[in-house]
Amino acid sequence: MRVFTGIAASPGIVVGRLKVVDRHRPSVNERPVGEAGVGVEIDRLRDAICATRTELELLRQKLEGATGDEHLFIIDAHILILADERLFAEASATIEADQINAEAALQRTLLKYRATFAAMEDSYLRERIVDLETVIEKILSSLTGMVHTVILPPDTLTIIAAHDISPADILQLDRTHIIGIATEIGGRTSHASILARAFGLTAVTGVDGIADLLLDGSPVILDGLTGCVIVNPDREAVRECLERKRHYACLEDELHKLRDLPPVTPDGHRVRLRGNVEAPGEAASVLIHGGEGIGLYRTEVLFMNRRQMPDEEEQFREYAAMQRAVAPHPLTIRTLDAGGDKLLEGVPLITEQNPALGVRAIRLAMRMPEEFKKQLRAILRISALGRVRVMFPMISGLEELRRAKSLLEECASELEAGGIPFDRDIQIGVMIEIPAAVTMADMLAREADFFSVGTNDLIQYTLAIDRSNEHLTDLYQPLHPAVLRSLQRIVDVAHAAGIDASICGEMAGDPLYLPILLGLGFDELSMGASSIPRVKQVLRNCTRSQAAHIAETCMTFATAADVEEYLTSEVTDHFSESFD
Repeated sequence: MRVFTGIAASPGIVVGRLKVVDRHRPSVNERPVGEAGVGVEIDRLRDAICATRTELELLRQKLEGATGDEHLFIIDAHILILADERLFAEASATIEADQINAEAALQRTLLKYRATFAAMEDSYLRERIVDLETVIEKILSSLTGMVHTVILPPDTLTIIAAHDISPADILQLDRTHIIGIATEIGGRTSHASILARAFGLTAVTGVDGIADLLLDGSPVILDGLTGCVIVNPDREAVRECLERKRHYACLEDELHKLRDLPPVTPDGHRVRLRGNVEAPGEAASVLIHGGEGIGLYRTEVLFMNRRQMPDEEEQFREYAAMQRAVAPHPLTIRTLDAGGDKLLEGVPLITEQNPALGVRAIRLAMRMPEEFKKQLRAILRISALGRVRVMFPMISGLEELRRAKSLLEECASELEAGGIPFDRDIQIGVMIEIPAAVTMADMLAREADFFSVGTNDLIQYTLAIDRSNEHLTDLYQPLHPAVLRSLQRIVDVAHAAGIDASICGEMAGDPLYLPILLGLGFDELSMGASSIPRVKQVLRNCTRSQAAHIAETCMTFATAADVEEYLTSEVTDHFSESFD
């Protein structure tokens, strides 16, 4: 028996036979081509990019309607990367300058991007390098003549093991026989993991050594809850697995029953539970898990990996696809939250010593008002199609909010002059994620329709903790009294002004925090789709009076450790079934 550990990327516990698939990246050897060979190599590169784009377009046509069109956004994203001339231009420049072969120039370009993405703070955006890697690897395969065939399983329950697996691979899987995926690289927020969750495939990523060909055909237990993979399990391991699998299935059945039940406490208090998404394909998962719309649509992914900013029409199409996917529920669109740690190739950014405190989010938008207005017009236009809200990130005071609203009003006037419909009463929200906004919350509440707390940044800025710094992880404390007092003030100020207060950060999706957030009085919690059922389960078993007492008691403690000890005790004593 061999036990591997990795990252739990898609939940579930499955037992099957391991099928090791060769999805190793093409091997690249650098060789000089001389001045005479430069043109030949540039032509090879151009032809390979065209061939890869044609391959993906044909795949999209093949899959359209077969897998659910909402999942094809990933292939569309890869086609867009191939359509962008920047990748070709940079690799061609390297071929010309260094007189090397196309494969090596492309590999150098990828290494440069890896370094840029690795420095990003946001884990979701860090893992977007996988999309660029996937595209470049397909080009390299075309250049080297490597062919990846569709993964065909035997007629048994099969768990695929590979160095990596692409979204295109997952879209073409025979899911009647393939029940799980284990890869040596990847993370929970990669597109492959997102698709695995959408299709109900158990997945564990980052499992070093799992793609060893000597393991092919072995019986295997794949645990997408703990990230454990057991190859050739002994009898005791199988018994424990089957027991956990039955227990998990019972819990899932109970949680599934909650999907259509309202998110209401036993004493009748309702809290809206919504989803955080990045692309239209994720909206279906929010609804399947019982969400009531989108509380945070991160738009910056649309702006990444491209030489030119997306125009108004492209943004309109993307936002409209999201609106259709979530209808009739509301859609909350956060305007561009880029800069700092987030790669935005279409905009010339200045070099900053501390990007997290630099030109990012609303500050960046204000430096490029015409580009910002393209996004605002696109958002206003889709507001005519259904319930849409807009919210501005990283607002620090009234001046920023007023300038953003002024640009929004300019866009509204332009649309009116052109006879283009939109919702004149579109709600405008402010993200509260820096201490200045907490301090100024009473002023901001007078000119906003709702608050949405980005707890990830609020915690980071309040405690002066870089949440991506592995040396400070123990100091990143969501339950720090300073954070809790900030949350209390935000809710109190919002309600005094007659507007709603919501949370769209990681705290919203942790069922442990539900009683304190409910007790503080938040009206809406927005989270990853898979977190909605468990948060709803705790909500439906916790009265508001219980939650108020828990929150009030938590506010009396002086340290995060004391708060966590008390909260954990209270929650596990009263709602332990939600944490099994």
